[in-house]
Amino acid sequence: MSSSSSTGKATIVTEGLAFGESPRWHDSRLWLCNWGTGEIVAVAEDGKGEVALTVPAVLPYSIDWLPDGRLLVVSGREGLLLRQEADRTLVTHADLRNLSKNPWNEIVVDGRGNIYVNGGGPAPAPGEHFGPGTIVLITPDGAVRQVADNIAFANGMAVTPDNRTLVVAESHARRLTAFDIGADGSLSDRRVWADLGNDYPDGICIDAQGCVWYADVPNRHCVRVREGGEKIDSVEVDRGCFACMLGGADGRTLFILAAEWRGFEHMVSDARTGQVLSIAVSAPGTGWPSYASGTRW
Repeated sequence: MSSSSSTGKATIVTEGLAFGESPRWHDSRLWLCNWGTGEIVAVAEDGKGEVALTVPAVLPYSIDWLPDGRLLVVSGREGLLLRQEADRTLVTHADLRNLSKNPWNEIVVDGRGNIYVNGGGPAPAPGEHFGPGTIVLITPDGAVRQVADNIAFANGMAVTPDNRTLVVAESHARRLTAFDIGADGSLSDRRVWADLGNDYPDGICIDAQGCVWYADVPNRHCVRVREGGEKIDSVEVDRGCFACMLGGADGRTLFILAAEWRGFEHMVSDARTGQVLSIAVSAPGTGWPSYASGTRW
């Protein structure tokens, strides 16, 4: 595994957030979940932002879109996948409570409309914050089933542009793990996509050269890695990196969601150290979640 080279210094797009998570490039803006506030925020590249909606969740919650353009929100502690209707009301799209009493975390909708949500799983061991996580599939016909288990703190997920591979960040195992996606959305052939050494991957996204960018909270950086584990680029910042997303007009802007980390017990507080940072990179985004929302399906 080679050491990565720095791509330069990221600039601040906006600040004053709590914890930004689940970034998505959609309709020419960066959408994100402002954990601790219930807000879903949309930010333009010039830093102008607005609260697009407020959801009945504090943390964790995450977002993506259905093929028809309706917004999905994972209300993690409540065990519900919500859907925003045309009149802006939120309704239940899927109920995950019978699968686990533990919080759900991230979501990705692939190019066929299959929805993957991770988290849940069995109760944590004494003294632990999280137990082994799972991945559940919600198909376009509304069926819900578990498709993977024993994920070591399930975090960011991304699907390759051919809809054939799902990559998930296993933060506590310090690796990216890949699955083959079957015709029915099922997952198989679990394998290590990249062993990340001493890094702890959080949010991830895929670029057009087949590399993955991952955010890392304790090491305060975002890193671009090839399948097999070669780290080829990195962006160092002054606080924890929670998630990243490729976007902008040509998909070649890496947006980083960063905040000061003071432990799980202090995640909900009045501190507003969260920032959106950006930096130009060489390869555009691809796959799902997709930056090219206008041509997503």
